[in-house]
Amino acid sequence: MSILTLPRGGRADPDARAAPRLRASAWRQRAAWFIAPWLLPLLLFALWWLGADRGWISSQVLPPPAYVGDTLRDLFTSGDLWIHLRASLLRVLVGFAAGSLLGLVLGTAMGLWRPLQAYLLPTFNALVQIPVLAWLPFVLLLVGIGEPLKYILIAKAALVPVTLNTLQGFRLASPALREVARVYGYSRRQEVLEVVLPLATPTLFTGLRLGFTKAWLSLVVVELVASSEGIGYLIVYGRQLFQLDLVMAAVIVVGAIGFLIDRLLDALETRLLGPRRATQAGARAEIIP
Repeated sequence: MSILTLPRGGRADPDARAAPRLRASAWRQRAAWFIAPWLLPLLLFALWWLGADRGWISSQVLPPPAYVGDTLRDLFTSGDLWIHLRASLLRVLVGFAAGSLLGLVLGTAMGLWRPLQAYLLPTFNALVQIPVLAWLPFVLLLVGIGEPLKYILIAKAALVPVTLNTLQGFRLASPALREVARVYGYSRRQEVLEVVLPLATPTLFTGLRLGFTKAWLSLVVVELVASSEGIGYLIVYGRQLFQLDLVMAAVIVVGAIGFLIDRLLDALETRLLGPRRATQAGARAEIIP
């Protein structure tokens, strides 16, 4: 018996015939979206392996993938990687928590009180253009070369995107919408909690996600300059001993951890806000240089 339903005229239902093609097309589209992000990394890895195998680049300049893999395995088995990774994660978590908390408070204050925004925002925009390394000598004179130095610089990196995206989020509630809320008898507190905050929440989450990314990048920079342990320290240590396989292994770990953190934050944002609102928030978010 045919699986297609034949009407009285003997012709197959067009919708029934089109359904398998639509399912196959949807499956191919999902497969393409899954495969596409891996094409460029696989191509770069193939060029790396081919260049090392054919001797296009000296192994002292670019170690073969097998050497880097052996170094990664040694770091895992010896436990050295976990020691350095634990130190880096503690620093980035403390710095991100401090910077994001201050950024949420500052962005909320400027978003709700326009006079404060007029006073602070121009100076804030000028100061955030200064890179993290430029602040290093001043902070070094104030707190020394210990852990507070790293916490402060990482917090500064997280502060910028969290503050600006929080401010942008509170701007999403138009004056007309807030005027309607006041017409309906909303108090200032109700207006903020029931009108302004729901509109700002997706952008707030995007700011936190960008803040964590900036904090992770700044962590590596700080550890390159002033640290005796951590992932950034591994890179400096490998460079000083000219062990470029160690440098490449540490760089791979940095990239992998950063990618996993970004995916986890993206999944958390999608779960809390829903896929549509999370996508809209990412499209509206301001990318902080």
